This record gives sequence, C-alpha cells and structure tokens, in this order.
Amino acid sequence: MTESQLHFDVLVIGGGPAGVAAAARASDCGARTGIVDDNPSLGGQIWRNEAGQHEGDHYPNDASHWVQRLCTSGATSLCGMRVVHRPEAGVLLAESFDGFCELRYEKLVLATGAREGFLPFPGWTLPNVMGAGGLQAMVKCGLPIRGKRVLVTGSGPLLLAVAAYLRKHGAEISMICEQASWRSLARFGLALSNWPAKVAQGIRLKRELAGVAFAANSWPVSASGQQALEAVTIMRAGKVEDIACDYLACGFHLVPNLELPLLLGCAVGHGRVHVDDFQETTVPSVFCAGEPTSIGGVDLALVEGQIAGLAATGRATEARGLFSQRQKARRFAQLLDRTFRLRPELKTLSLPETMVCRCEDVSYARLQQCTSWRSAKLHTRCGMGPCQGRVCGPATQFLFDWHPDSVRPPVFPARVETLVATAQHRELHLSEPAGGHR
Repeated sequence: MTESQLHFDVLVIGGGPAGVAAAARASDCGARTGIVDDNPSLGGQIWRNEAGQHEGDHYPNDASHWVQRLCTSGATSLCGMRVVHRPEAGVLLAESFDGFCELRYEKLVLATGAREGFLPFPGWTLPNVMGAGGLQAMVKCGLPIRGKRVLVTGSGPLLLAVAAYLRKHGAEISMICEQASWRSLARFGLALSNWPAKVAQGIRLKRELAGVAFAANSWPVSASGQQALEAVTIMRAGKVEDIACDYLACGFHLVPNLELPLLLGCAVGHGRVHVDDFQETTVPSVFCAGEPTSIGGVDLALVEGQIAGLAATGRATEARGLFSQRQKARRFAQLLDRTFRLRPELKTLSLPETMVCRCEDVSYARLQQCTSWRSAKLHTRCGMGPCQGRVCGPATQFLFDWHPDSVRPPVFPARVETLVATAQHRELHLSEPAGGHR
C-alpha cells in the first residue's frame, strides 16, 4: 500500500459532463483544481471511451470540446480512484488500485452522477438480463453483440440511444418497449419544438432505427431460460406476447448517486440534493451539479457544472450569466419527468418468490412483511450485501415507498488495509501538538 496527500483549492468528484465542466471552469479561473473519477479515464457513462481507440480521439464530438479544455487547463486528473470516506471536514479519503490518498480541499464540487434503476420481475436475475446502459457500456468495452437478438425495454429517450448504438454494432433489435403511453409521447413530441437540437437528435435516432418495431404501453412481465435468457414475456397494449431474445436491456430511469452528499451532511429531499442558485448545498463550500440535483441529461449537467465551478472560485457574475441557460435545460428535465414517470402497474410485476435483493436472496414476500427500509435490513438483511442497497434500495422505494435512513462510511467497498492505515494515520495526526511538532 502506498499513501499520498494532495491539496486543492477546488476538488471535483466525478468525471462525467458536470464534473468535467466544473473542473475546467475552476481551473480556467486560476484555482488549483483536481478531478477524481473511479473509471480509467474521464467521461462518465455517457462519454465512456470506445474500446480499442487511442487516447485523444475516443470521445464523441459533443464531449471533445470539454475534455480537451480540461486537459489544457492545468487541472489534475485522478482517474481510477474512488472516494470511500470523509475522515474530517475538508478531507476525503480515496482508494486507488495500489494505495490510498488523502484529498484536502477548500471548495468541493460533487458531480457523482447517477446509476440505472432496476425493477424486479420474474426472471430479472437471469444471465443476460441487464441494464440498458450497462449493456451499452459492456459493448463499448468489447462485449461482442453482432448477430445477437436484443429486446430493449423501460422508459425514456435513453432506450432509443442505446438501441441505436447496439444496432450500429451489429445487434438485432427485436423491439423497443416503452412503458409510457402514446398520448404522453405525442405531447412530448409537440413540446420538443422548444428545443430544436433535441428534435434533430430525435430525427437522427429515428433514421438509425428505421425498421425497428417500437411499442408504447409496453413493459416486461417475465424473463425465462435454462442457463441464460432465452425469451421475454411482455405486456403490449394490454396483451401478453412472448419474444425470443439473447439479451434484455432494461432502462427504468436513472437513480442519482447520493451516498457521498449524504455522508457530507448535504440536505436531500425527493431524491435530489438541495442547492441554491449557485449550486451550493446546505453545507458551506460544498457544491453539487449534474444528476444528483435532478435527472436532466447532458445539457443541464454541463451548465450546472460550469456554474458550480465558477461559483467555487468566486466568479458569481459569470455564473449568474448562465442562469437562463440552466432554466431552459431544467424545463426539459421537467418535461422528461412528466412524460416518462413510471406507471403504477409496474409495482405489480413481482411474484411472492421474486428476488428483490439479489445480494442477500430476499424475496418480495419477505419484504411485504416489513414496514420500512430499516425494518427490512434488520429482519432480512436487504440492502446489506455487496451492492449496499444500490440496486434493491431504489426498487423498494418504488415498490413500498421506503427511504434509506442513513449512510455510513465507507460509502463504497474498501480494502481492509485502507481502513487500517487510515485509522493509524488519524491517530498519528491526533497525537501531534498544534503546529505538527511532537
């Protein structure tokens, strides 16, 4: 194990669009800036590298501007490093492959992004039943998909983007099943006239998906197979239908990563971090941008990241100049929420024997006997497995309206030697008199 300590004026956690924009703007303002991400390179899920491409040309066009700007700004990129603990105010502990690092900061920007939400249904734990974004990420990292039959289900524009990507790489898209109604989709299409760039994206996706069946009012009922997925039963406009496939890509919205904001004491409500006009949380000098404040896509993440980066360096006037742009992006986020809100019928998919917590093998029937998230943890160990409730937590929130009641360090699994070394390090600092001399 190797140990180091770094100090920044502005520290950004998360290397997706919001984090990259925040770090670039903060560094441009002359602040000593660091950006931390647990992936091997910056970009987050949406700008994730394509496998087999070389450094400098593996980012899509809409990302290259910000990534290049960050690379030339002088900011320090700390990739392959994950924050696991906050030992004291102004200090975060991050773990890398070969050691851990103390990250000290004056101002902190949280851009921790989001993860996919999963809804349990019979067969959802079969091999090759995957999150839509997860399957896309695996293909980007080299999973062969050519000739494979893929059924894409869930809700939201992400389904179309994933289906188009998979088809481009040789997958046979059996169907795209959208749980929203045709009426909601029609209203969404009419409202898009206020966002011409979104209309252009929609037209491009429609062209890329020409010939692929699209069904509204549709969702998976069950998945079946012997050793792996073989077929999916869907509800399509009130009728049950079986579809043979090799992969099922489910995308039931995104879940903000709130563990670190909660650990820091940031106020959270309705599944999002509370921030003021300058993206500052209820904890002084801690800012938040991107999906943890609201699920709104790349445009909103980029403008919130810029505002946070500018505000963290005292550039309030420049930050205020982006408020109108943020408001427009927020209106689109609100439109997405209204259009693709999950319908109550999806709460009835689980059978009594359906596993909801797959880490601890906790069935739907056992959870029905509990009264809260805490009760479920105490009586069934739901949420206490390797994922620490990141999968079953949002599922039980949708199914039972439960909410996690606490977050404890480490917020991600950490090596024992990291925790031991950290404890020893803290004891050493506490034993030193003021001024650091023994």
